[in-house]
Amino acid sequence: MTPLLLDTLDRLRGVRALVIGEAILDCYLTGSAGRICREAPVPIVDVAARTDAAGGAANTALNLAALGAGVALVSVVGDDPEGRLVRGALAAAGVETEHVIRGSARRTLAKHRVIAGSQLLVRFDQGTTSALEADTERALVGRVRSAAADADVIVVSDYGYGILTPAVIHELAALRQLRRRVLVVDAHDLPSYRALRPTAVKPNYDEAVRLLGVRRLDGADARAEQMASQGERLLELTGAGCAAITLDADGAVLCERDAPPYRTYARPTRHSRAAGAGDTFVATLAGALAVGASSTTAAELASAAAAVVVGKDGTSTCMASELRAYLTADDKAVSDLGAFARRVAFHREQGRRIVFTNGCFDILHRGHITYLNRAKALGDLLIVGINSDASVARLKGASRPINALDDRVQVLAALSCVDHIVPFDGDTPEQLIRALRPHVFVKGGDYTRETLPEAPLVEALGGVVQLLPYLEERSTSHIIERIQAGDDHGKRRRRERSRALAARAQRPLHPTRHDR
Repeated sequence: MTPLLLDTLDRLRGVRALVIGEAILDCYLTGSAGRICREAPVPIVDVAARTDAAGGAANTALNLAALGAGVALVSVVGDDPEGRLVRGALAAAGVETEHVIRGSARRTLAKHRVIAGSQLLVRFDQGTTSALEADTERALVGRVRSAAADADVIVVSDYGYGILTPAVIHELAALRQLRRRVLVVDAHDLPSYRALRPTAVKPNYDEAVRLLGVRRLDGADARAEQMASQGERLLELTGAGCAAITLDADGAVLCERDAPPYRTYARPTRHSRAAGAGDTFVATLAGALAVGASSTTAAELASAAAAVVVGKDGTSTCMASELRAYLTADDKAVSDLGAFARRVAFHREQGRRIVFTNGCFDILHRGHITYLNRAKALGDLLIVGINSDASVARLKGASRPINALDDRVQVLAALSCVDHIVPFDGDTPEQLIRALRPHVFVKGGDYTRETLPEAPLVEALGGVVQLLPYLEERSTSHIIERIQAGDDHGKRRRRERSRALAARAQRPLHPTRHDR
């Protein structure tokens, strides 16, 4: 789908990650229910299979390992069968378990789910959830210090079950003072980590609502807009550089300091009994940030990995090969307009709202991204018409485009808000509009309804024209002007230096009396 995301995925193989938090055993008892119990009006489940998986912080560690990172887990489990199952699953996947402490006074956290057919009937939990004993806490602090020595990224997976005590958080703060590595926090009580100034935090929607003290909304778009409007406050409450609020199967909203909110979109998937997609998201986000990816690239990759897991049943991980297949499965670039128009017609018949915009998108910048995200929010399917190289040259001059069509398409394809990209060779996209008949035609705020030659056609086909504002001082022309200005300044500096060196070369080797 995009070289940028795939390159980030490839670089995850070199990451050293440390995960700290509660390791949990997820147990699934599956069978059939055809009888009612005589003791009470409840179904009798004839269990046919039992599946055990490492959950919680252990699942975060497994996801990082599945993406190719080297991973160590710091946690505490009981010296019991559940603890041995968790440690065995970690070791089998290559996760270092030497820092997983076996506490004789604790029972391993376990969540047992009973499933009849496709229906989850009940979940019962067990395990110690109180704070650590003093000697175990001291040992855990030592393990954190030791395991962090060679870590590129630290991931906190705090379920609130007693592992992340104030002493452990204090040790994390001390480590952060010594070395400013990437720190990503996924915790029920995010304000506890505010003083650490995390690189990123990852609350889910319900956790963010509780933290902000706002009303819970229904609908993915309403939730996304609500979180976007609360971004600065959420960053202030958590002390984080950025916050990725996950919206279940509807992608995520990324809020970052000094940047507009950014939304990722997940492809629709079948309903499943997936668990732990949040662990997959935070693992991928942390790994991508650790290799220097931008926050938006990291969020896009994390959303894609979470979507892979949502398509599975139970507690699962996203393998690097699965993520690669997901990213390359659906090429967004359209080569056959006729066939694509038929697909769009089908989407229209299904009640989906078609949004269309167009442009050169020569050097993709923040203004473009904000504009495209706003366009996507106006409907269900965002189609972007992109000018061919010849078309750009006619419109912008012989020096443009800076980037060839294939490169511009690949960069646009990296944005999850963009569903399809259609190149066109004309000066206007009228041919595309006739073929696709969008419900909404979107253009930037530097246009008016009267200056858009496509507006009458859009309205004649039953669509509406929507003008969206651009960010001020955010345009390809401005970027090129700044580059040229910098180049001119550099040339002047080089000329002045050359003149100075020439003048120095003409001076005598031995100073005259006057020079002395």
